[in-house]
Amino acid sequence: MVDFILFPSSFFSVTKVDEDLQKEYDAVLATGLFEVALFGYDKWFNEDKLVIRNVPEEERSAVYRGWMMKPEQYRRFYNLLLERNIRLVTGPEQYRLMHIFPNVYEYVKEDTAKMELYPLHTQIDVEKLKRSFDRFMVKDHVKSVKGTEFPRYFDQNITQEEFDRWMEVFYKYRGGLLTGGICIKEFLDLKHYGVQTNEYRVFYINHEIATVCRNSGQGNDTAELPKELIAKYRNLDSPYYTVDFAELEDGTWRIVEAGDGEVSGLSDGQNYEHYFRVLYQCFK
Repeated sequence: MVDFILFPSSFFSVTKVDEDLQKEYDAVLATGLFEVALFGYDKWFNEDKLVIRNVPEEERSAVYRGWMMKPEQYRRFYNLLLERNIRLVTGPEQYRLMHIFPNVYEYVKEDTAKMELYPLHTQIDVEKLKRSFDRFMVKDHVKSVKGTEFPRYFDQNITQEEFDRWMEVFYKYRGGLLTGGICIKEFLDLKHYGVQTNEYRVFYINHEIATVCRNSGQGNDTAELPKELIAKYRNLDSPYYTVDFAELEDGTWRIVEAGDGEVSGLSDGQNYEHYFRVLYQCFK
C-alpha cells in the first residue's frame, strides 16, 4: 500500500509546495487518498541537507514527485528518508536503471534509435560517427539541450572542427547538470501532423499500464500508439517508470526516451486527479 507522497517545497517557504508542482499537489489532496509531506527544496538541492515536514511515526511506503537528481544524490536521498521512516517505492538501483538511458537501452534497443557512448570531455571522431550514422543527435546520459541554438542533429556535412566547437556549447549548457557521458543517437524522422509530432508518454506503475497520454500537443485525430508495443515494456525492473514513444514518418513507432516515474512530468491535458487515483490503485 502506498498512501504517502513526498514533494519538494517552494524555494521561498518550506511550508508551501514548489510552485511548479502546485497542480499535482492540489490533485493529490483532492483525491483524499494520500498523506503528503514536504522537504526543503533549497536545503536539499543547494546544501545537501534534508529537512522534512510531517515525518511519520512509523515506516511508510511513499512516492516522490519532484525534480531530477543524479543517481548518487538520489541514493543519499533514499537512505536519509529511510532514517525518517519513509521508504520510497523506487530503490536507488531502480532509479539508476530508468534515469540513465544507456542503462535501460539494452532492454529497449529493438524499438529505439541506434546509440553509441563516449566519455565526457574527450574528442569524438566525427568521421567515425558519419560512417555509423547518416544523421545523429547529441545528449548526455539523461538530457539534450534542445531549445537552445545547439543543432537538433548533425549530418554528413559536419567537420571535426565544427563539431568540436558545438560540443563546447553543449557542455556549457548542461553545466552542473551534466550526467554520465555522451550519447550519440541516430536521428529519427518523426511524423508531423501540421507542426506537431505524435508522441505518447506511458506511465507504468507496479507493472501495470497506468496511463497512456498524448505528449506533444497533438490533436486526438492522430494515430494511436499500438497496444502490443505498450504491453511489451510493462515489466522493466522498476515499480514506477515512463517510456516515451513517437510515430515515425513511415508510420512505425520507436521509443524516444525512458525515465524514472518519480521525476517524469505529467502530460499537458492529462487529468491530474485521475492520475493519482490510478497510482493509488496500482500500488494497492
